[in-house]
Amino acid sequence: MTESALQQRDYKTERDLFAKLSFCWADLVFEVDQHLNVAFVEGATKAFFGRPKDDLLGSSFRDIIAPADIPMVGQELKKILQTAGRINEKVIRVVGPDGNLLWMSMSAYCLDAVKGKLYIGLRLASPEAKAAALTVGRAENGGLFDGGSFAELAADRLKKIQSAGENAEVTLVSIPAIKELQDRLDSKSNDVLSRQVGELLKANSVGGDSAAKVGDGQYSILHAAGTNVDDMIKQIEVMTKKVDPTGQGVDVETATMTMDGTEISEEDLAKGLLYTLNKFRDSDESMNIKDLTTNMSALVGEAVQEVNAFKSVVALSEFYVALQPIVQIQTGEIHHYEALCRFDAKPGESPFKTITFAEETGLIHEFDLAMAKKVVEWLAKFPRNNDKYRAAVNVSGFSIGKPSYVDALMKMLKENSWTQGKLMFEITESSRMSDLDAANNFIQNLRKRGYHVCLDDFGAGAASFQYLSVLDVDVVKLDGSAVKNAQKAAKGRAFLSALTELCRRMSVETIAEMVDTPDTLNFCRDCGCNYVQGYLFGKPSPDLKNFNPLPELSLFQKTASSVKAK
Repeated sequence: MTESALQQRDYKTERDLFAKLSFCWADLVFEVDQHLNVAFVEGATKAFFGRPKDDLLGSSFRDIIAPADIPMVGQELKKILQTAGRINEKVIRVVGPDGNLLWMSMSAYCLDAVKGKLYIGLRLASPEAKAAALTVGRAENGGLFDGGSFAELAADRLKKIQSAGENAEVTLVSIPAIKELQDRLDSKSNDVLSRQVGELLKANSVGGDSAAKVGDGQYSILHAAGTNVDDMIKQIEVMTKKVDPTGQGVDVETATMTMDGTEISEEDLAKGLLYTLNKFRDSDESMNIKDLTTNMSALVGEAVQEVNAFKSVVALSEFYVALQPIVQIQTGEIHHYEALCRFDAKPGESPFKTITFAEETGLIHEFDLAMAKKVVEWLAKFPRNNDKYRAAVNVSGFSIGKPSYVDALMKMLKENSWTQGKLMFEITESSRMSDLDAANNFIQNLRKRGYHVCLDDFGAGAASFQYLSVLDVDVVKLDGSAVKNAQKAAKGRAFLSALTELCRRMSVETIAEMVDTPDTLNFCRDCGCNYVQGYLFGKPSPDLKNFNPLPELSLFQKTASSVKAK
């Protein structure tokens, strides 16, 4: 028998042994390669994923993972590939046959990093393991959950309480004047108040931990139906009076949602709760918190309606591209335009809330792809042999971890290779890129195809420097708030100058955003920035005539008559 045949037999023996041993623990077993593509699978894949085994072969293991967990799972598996290590019962979520999320425990190991083979076992997670995983979402302040983790925890517990014949409710707690109170307190008093409020809410919640901090002065709590909410609120108001130097304290408002009907699934219930918590978080002072008081069925209906409405907007392309120029800081020439979205139904509104909704509901990758197609269509209006018009399209860090988005984007670029040199990509929400190696592979794939890549929201934090050390990009966009803070700080000029010099040495160009005044323009110029973007040169517009001639062109070294907008 040849050496290769022996190796093949040893490999098959190893895999068969793994499969036999795994079924002592797991419901499903996988073998994946170094790219996380499925080479072997055994188990009831039809029951768990709605797909036969043959359908999974050759596909990415990421495709069965819940979108929000893809970065974490990818990072964990890549890590043990590099170290020939193992993962023991990591709780993750996978996409079930009807699109519902299933909680599963994942174990994995790699015996030989050179071979690059991973063996993975999955089984349904126990209630205890699921509860332990949910506690990871606790906020540091007061040991409270964040909104997303609370929605899942509350949905799980509400269904169990209901099935046991008991009743529970979710109450939203708001301290509208929290900012004014915080301004009157020192940092120690603020910490004391935050801790006391958190402890009180937890003490009155189901299980002693079913409470969340949704926003500044905004909380949610799952409690028994008979809980005296009014008494709890009075206690919080007393706490605010005790720490307030004026002795006045502030008022506290509440809104309670009741559980109705047993036909709501746990997944839909979690969606409804998250939808309401996000509305609560994003509400302004003019909104009455009582407006959020409703029953769970209504919440679920609103959430599903909102998701379907957004999907319809994407499918029907009911949005348009608004452009804002990126200007060379010395000459005033337009290098390219950033392509920003505006929705047909909300022409005068900022798209921020809609985009945030897409990110929180795992739909942003669908929109990112639709936006890229829209920008390619815009570029196609101009002669292909003319590089006068260039545009940068945004890509969320979440989308980078979505194989379906990456595959569809690369296919589109292959079919439209003429966009090389005309189309750029701007990576946003970089905090969602937990697998930086995979993100860098995506970026290098774009650059090899002839597309420049920009890293957005680059600031003063340590994370920004970590991204810059791992991700090879062509441009970084300096966060507008970081630029404004540097302009105000005594050492700000020196700091920003050092930052641009670091980028220059790495052959990375810099764009300063939110340049809205001549003073900020001069500051960025003195600090060595290459390009600027901001309202000083016009608000985003679908009409390029608004930038020809460029507003405030006289602020640059060349005269308006000698510089033409590119």
